[in-house]
Amino acid sequence: MLVRDAMSTMVLTIGPTHTLRQAARLMSVRRVGAAVVHDPDTCGLGILTERDILNAVGSGQNPDVETAATHTTTDVVFAAPAWTLEEAAAAMTHGGFRHLIVLDDIGPVGVVSVRDIIRCWAPAGRHPVELVG
Repeated sequence: MLVRDAMSTMVLTIGPTHTLRQAARLMSVRRVGAAVVHDPDTCGLGILTERDILNAVGSGQNPDVETAATHTTTDVVFAAPAWTLEEAAAAMTHGGFRHLIVLDDIGPVGVVSVRDIIRCWAPAGRHPVELVG
């Protein structure tokens, strides 16, 4: 299976001046774990993840003051839609991250996460662990 088959095509894009609270609110509403940060001044792309926000808040930083630009990872590994899920998983494992921005010739076309890969690899309809409530 290929990245294009697993990726989310609804890409949340924010600007570098969004506060962490604004970014967290948008990520929550969209139910995504990462936002692509586009800086029109540098034409660069970065990624802000839920872990970045959690680390900032956990270290006592104010989410109403801190901006996405300060916490964005700009040394990003990008995936191609034609990559296999194995290639994407290897890149995530090697880099120690859980999301890849998917780029084609035009720009960002999706985001693929560890959850997306697991969803594709897990047998449909099977729940190997019985949940006890």
